[in-house]
Amino acid sequence: MKNELTAKRMQLALSNANMIPQELAEKSGVSKSSISQYVNGSHAPSNISSGKIGEVLGVNPLWLMGFDVDMKESTIEKLPKEVNDVTLAEYDRIKKYRFISDHSPDGAGVVDMVLNREYCIANTLKEQKEQIQNMHAKTSKASIPTRIINYYYRLASAGTGQLIFDTPPTKRIEIPDIPAYRKADYAIGVNGDSMEPVFHDGDMLLIEMAEDVSIGDIGIFRVDNESFVKKLGKTELISLNPAARNIPLNESAGCMGKVIGKLPND
Repeated sequence: MKNELTAKRMQLALSNANMIPQELAEKSGVSKSSISQYVNGSHAPSNISSGKIGEVLGVNPLWLMGFDVDMKESTIEKLPKEVNDVTLAEYDRIKKYRFISDHSPDGAGVVDMVLNREYCIANTLKEQKEQIQNMHAKTSKASIPTRIINYYYRLASAGTGQLIFDTPPTKRIEIPDIPAYRKADYAIGVNGDSMEPVFHDGDMLLIEMAEDVSIGDIGIFRVDNESFVKKLGKTELISLNPAARNIPLNESAGCMGKVIGKLPND
């Protein structure tokens, strides 16, 4: 386990430096109780504590944390920026993942699958945003071609659901005729917060007409005469907001389109 490995490395580094834990605490600014926990293996040091301890003992903080690096390879000043930027909350998630890996390998596989899927979704949204920003930057002084699509005001619910009415579109809107928007057949408003932090109440989503989407895709779905913007799961429609409920799929369920992006709020 990582804590035991860190404890052994702490003991070795203290021995090499001819230093006792109390002296290390005084020189590093890390509390004596924390040093004791690291040495006996009951807790693992954070990246911040590892940096302070590593600097005093003359060892690589990443080595202290249990990573497979050379003991003397670098000092705190040479740590990768990504490591120095890790927050306490993020480090807590890392510890939970290590615990799951040690005690529930299958659970770690599920975490990996969800993490990879969400990473792909976030990366797609990031690329769309960058593409739009680059397009706006390149054409800021030029005329941007546009096209007209239908806009339905808040017929897709990101909350408890909303009745679908067979009515004309609320209005027709003009959108930039750019590659990121090319597949958009219509736009629809979001009602609710169950898809936060990706989509918020009042966001204007761009929809590609589709009767089927893949599991993991975000789309507009109809269940029992109500409409929702959700992520498609195997047996339910999934809310991204952990505080919101998921919607079980049944025989009435149908897809009304795939969400391909959203219009800027400006």
